[in-house]
Amino acid sequence: MSDKPEKPLNELLSRTMVDIYVGPDATHWILHEKLLCHHSPFFASIFYSKNKNSSSSKEFGMPDLDDQPFELFVGWLYSRALRYPEEEKDIGPLLDLYLLSEKFEIEKLALDVVETVRAFYHNNETYPGLRRVQYVYANTEEDNAMREMMVGSVARYLTLAERIPQHWERALKKNGQLAVDIIRSIQEWHLEGRSVPDARDGSLERERKENGDIEGHPGGAGFSTKVEKDQEEGDSATSAGVDSVKEEGVKQEVNGD
Repeated sequence: MSDKPEKPLNELLSRTMVDIYVGPDATHWILHEKLLCHHSPFFASIFYSKNKNSSSSKEFGMPDLDDQPFELFVGWLYSRALRYPEEEKDIGPLLDLYLLSEKFEIEKLALDVVETVRAFYHNNETYPGLRRVQYVYANTEEDNAMREMMVGSVARYLTLAERIPQHWERALKKNGQLAVDIIRSIQEWHLEGRSVPDARDGSLERERKENGDIEGHPGGAGFSTKVEKDQEEGDSATSAGVDSVKEEGVKQEVNGD
């Protein structure tokens, strides 16, 4: 994906409009052709011919899309801004918008969504839950910005946690690629050897047993994790898990969404 150089909005509000029909109910959107095609090579290939002249058809339907992420896309198209999510349930539509950015080949929009989602988890001291991570993995390929952000966040959460939550343990056993990506993410931290416990050093093992497992944990003395609720029912690799994980020590939060 690649974006063209920025242009002032007034230069992109052409007289020519296009009709976009979205979703099974064919929600009708009337958008400025030049603005839409400037930002999206996907739409440029539909409405413009190779010599850049407008094609005869000014209508295009996408019945397989949901209305909400497309509405977010239109908002971004005219404002170049995204509404900050107020709560975790707002992350779902943003992830759908991210997938649209890839379909429409708009790199700037994709980066804006990643940064918005990143800021939400950071500002709220939470981590992406299993369900969110699985959704991204199911709909993206390797070397993907949203994947990298989420797996890096989860790598930190699992490293600092006292134990691996059961739904994450089951998911990692089933999804080997996710487990490998977490290890790769940890490797990118470039930790110094002296900061990582060495299982080959018997004296450290004896010291760990004398001081107790928690003090020997990488989180440091007094590190604690409170699991408020583990979702035990159902197949965790497909439906169970959390939308976000709260960092208070590392405190797991299950949302009902």
